[in-house]
Amino acid sequence: MFKAAMLLSYQYNITIEGEFIGWQAEQTTGNIMHALNITCHAVSVSNVVGVVGPALSRESHVIAPFGETIGIPVISYSATDPDLSDKNAYPNFYRTVASDFETAAALAKLFIRYSWTSCSIIYQNDAFGTGGAYAISTAFNNSRLTVNQMIVFDIAILSIRGDLKSLLINAGTRMVVLWAESLYTSLILQKALDSDVVGPQFTWILSSTISLNSFNQTFYENLIGMFSIEPTVGSVINAPINATLLDAAYRIWQQYEPESFPGSMNVDNFALFAFDATWTLIQSLQQLCASRINISSSCLSFIESSYCFNRHFIHSKLLLDAVSRTEFLGVSGPIQFSDNVTDRITGLYYSAKNAQPSSNGLSFVPVLEYFHPRDWRIPIKENVIVWPGKMLTPPSGRAILEGVNLRIGIIESVPFTIVEKVIDPSGQTTIKYSGYILDFIELLRQKMKFIPIIELAPSNITYNKLVRSVSTGVYDIVIGDVTVTSARREYVDFSNAIFDNSLRIVMRKTSDVNLDLFSFLKPFSRNLWLLLLGTLICAGILIYIVERKDNETLQNQSIWYQIVMSIWYSFGNIVGFGVDFDITTAAGRLLTAGLYILGLILVASYTANLASDLTVAKSKAMISGIDDIKNGKIPFNRIGVIVGSASEEYYLREISNDVKNYHSLQSVNDLYLSLLADIVDAAFWDSGVVEYATNNIYCNLTLIENDFDKSIFSIVTPQKWLYAQDLDVNILQLRETSELEKLRQKWFEIQQCPVSSEISTAIGIEAIRGLFLVFGVICILSLLLFAWNKRKNI
Repeated sequence: MFKAAMLLSYQYNITIEGEFIGWQAEQTTGNIMHALNITCHAVSVSNVVGVVGPALSRESHVIAPFGETIGIPVISYSATDPDLSDKNAYPNFYRTVASDFETAAALAKLFIRYSWTSCSIIYQNDAFGTGGAYAISTAFNNSRLTVNQMIVFDIAILSIRGDLKSLLINAGTRMVVLWAESLYTSLILQKALDSDVVGPQFTWILSSTISLNSFNQTFYENLIGMFSIEPTVGSVINAPINATLLDAAYRIWQQYEPESFPGSMNVDNFALFAFDATWTLIQSLQQLCASRINISSSCLSFIESSYCFNRHFIHSKLLLDAVSRTEFLGVSGPIQFSDNVTDRITGLYYSAKNAQPSSNGLSFVPVLEYFHPRDWRIPIKENVIVWPGKMLTPPSGRAILEGVNLRIGIIESVPFTIVEKVIDPSGQTTIKYSGYILDFIELLRQKMKFIPIIELAPSNITYNKLVRSVSTGVYDIVIGDVTVTSARREYVDFSNAIFDNSLRIVMRKTSDVNLDLFSFLKPFSRNLWLLLLGTLICAGILIYIVERKDNETLQNQSIWYQIVMSIWYSFGNIVGFGVDFDITTAAGRLLTAGLYILGLILVASYTANLASDLTVAKSKAMISGIDDIKNGKIPFNRIGVIVGSASEEYYLREISNDVKNYHSLQSVNDLYLSLLADIVDAAFWDSGVVEYATNNIYCNLTLIENDFDKSIFSIVTPQKWLYAQDLDVNILQLRETSELEKLRQKWFEIQQCPVSSEISTAIGIEAIRGLFLVFGVICILSLLLFAWNKRKNI
């Protein structure tokens, strides 16, 4: 298209000082010294007023400063290195292709569109590769995305630095951005195919479109779903272009080189950028010379020298100003430059293409388009995106466990992991696993499609050692009733929560409290009872004194009879049931009022204290909660703690100040047996485990009050595990869909032990049997008294 632009200028009769513009085409090889050599030679033998090109960024870093030295513009059509945007460093440089900064911004928006969060970058070690990698890192950082690693392809030895398979597999992302020229892209892809790190496990995004049919057909399945992102022209995304100019250029190409014309639908986008770069220079020369029409000297004057570096274009500044002011609708879109950067600032478009099966093998099909600085959109002619593995749903972009053999450590802990020996019909004994954890593993397996290899941990292993076995590689992960603690996080990581946990105190059920025979007397102290008795006698004597002469009931009776009846009168008024004679004197009435008041308070106090004492005695346990343990209500050596567990950490931290004064237990089963054997009085363990045990297995054990030290159970994973994000996302999905709650209901809401009724407020016979005994004695005495009084009639 460079030649087409030059020949079209002839056809349009564009001349400079009456002559057509001359041109010379040279082919560079990527060697910067070769590019500089041929440019220097061309400048030395002719009056070169501008350079269209070079194609490569690494060549532009040399040719642009050379153009500044001799005062001519250098306009590239495919050099995209972001460093070349610096107007101060490259004042004579322009380009009609977008900078990699814009490409990186478009790439970041593509990641955001599909919720990808990270990638690995493979780049060639030259200006194009390093500049592109830097631009992507900057754009990702600004968009809160992550570049996990950068892998270098050495273009000198045509090899990846390091083991490509190991680098990609050990990265936490499955998105790979390949930033390389077409030639190197094919080499890198072949290496990746040989290492089996392409599709369907990985999604590759290329910076250049290549022919996929050059690869062996056995790899086609792996290449499907790959993406390429390249700058494109306005006609691809239905943006304005100069169709008249484009048609004229195509006609000239077909006229002069019909054998090289690929067809209007197959012309490379960079060829159209080259046309606009050439047309920019042509128009700028027109503007320069038109502005100098009244000046006697030529507008193309040079300071002559046989040495290229000593030549200089006299009107360099005017020509550069003309380039900066040039604005037109080109064959790729609107062309306009800025005084601040070397980049084209309008008509920046991108096309995302997807590798799909076609009648000719594999081909890249346009699926998305981008108009800077907007966002990606679906083209008018929509094509379905085929993702790696021929999937129609976007990949997660992260390392996934699908197809991975996973060694899972479990530990016996009913009901989380129940281990049973089963004898099959042939008489063989096999181990059967069941429980909350096994059901949970099956849910994960169905969602994530990994291959579980379940291994039961030794029965004598502590939880701390079980957790550490992940860091030492004994297991890939451990799933069980494992509590997340800060100490354990120092050498392993944990997934999202799989079970909400806390600690509960477990004890033996206490038998009914043995109440004292005379417990009904306990509401008052002995001294109070004696005081009450003395008060009754004293009040009785006072009644005798004030009433004996005036009260008919007491008259003509013996002194002892009068005193006894007076004391009886006092007793009756205190307890509130009255007596069989009335007071007749004012002093007696006053004394009676005092007895009423005394009786009111004493009876009410007695009733309240008796009810309270009997209720507390009926429901009394050794302790009421963790505070009682902290306060030493149980000897510390009678408290059972499982060693190497989170509960041991809690005990040492919150109760004993790192003093191991507890009774050491080796397992949960040891905890139950020690309680039943009266070796310990209390122990505390994870709420789910002990709730299940006391409800279904150990009916003679009970839980005390509320839980404490809330925590979570999580899956133990290695630090910085590749599949951590995939695991966390799937656990969250199980929680959001209530699958974890269903598992909890299945395993923890069953109860086989008899349901313990709430503590009854009714008082039993045992509580006040002494009272009835006293009443029985009184009855016997009454009968004896009755018999004594009737003895004369027998």
